[in-house]
Amino acid sequence: MSSDYFIVLGIIGVAFFAVSGALLGHDKSINGFGIVVVGVMTALGGGTLRDLLLGKPIFWVETSEYLLATYSAIFATVLFVRYMPSPSNFYFILIDTIGLAVFNVMGIEKALMSGTGMIVALTMGMTTGIFGGLMRDVVCREVPYVMRGDVYASACFAGGLTYAALFTLDVSYLWCILGSIFVTVLLRIASLHWGVKIDLFRKRTPKPNNTSKAKQ
Repeated sequence: MSSDYFIVLGIIGVAFFAVSGALLGHDKSINGFGIVVVGVMTALGGGTLRDLLLGKPIFWVETSEYLLATYSAIFATVLFVRYMPSPSNFYFILIDTIGLAVFNVMGIEKALMSGTGMIVALTMGMTTGIFGGLMRDVVCREVPYVMRGDVYASACFAGGLTYAALFTLDVSYLWCILGSIFVTVLLRIASLHWGVKIDLFRKRTPKPNNTSKAKQ
């Protein structure tokens, strides 16, 4: 992938994640500076961790356009919620999901360009996609999506597997990216629509003991 292509994809990702952070900050009645902090943390957190783990220059330090996109998205969101009705929870989830899907692809791409194997790249994609939202939710005192029963990290992983499958079939980078993003967004939104949960450690309700009644 060319550097310009990667930067454009990254700008889209940080913008969507910055909006999701600003929206949640507003919903929690955080002050203006706090909204900026949450928005920046959400937009840049995952990519920063990725670059530190890969031993690469921090992406927003190396290319200032990411910071410009982040602050612009936060400012636009603040203006929107100030003068327009607050968007519904569905739009917040959709914005967050698009950011998740884009950052997932960015993490995979950057890991592969750094010479890692596909398994490491998939893990790096999930780390990039999840970590910013995780920080946002913790700071705003929300249970992070990744720690709920929602199809969140699993949708991210499925998108990564889609990328890996298309990459193995020697499909062009563009279709690898679009396919991964499509699968991630589709699974996340579809799971919410049909109420699908992944709760492997759910406590089972014990069955009533009819033995005592039988003895009586």
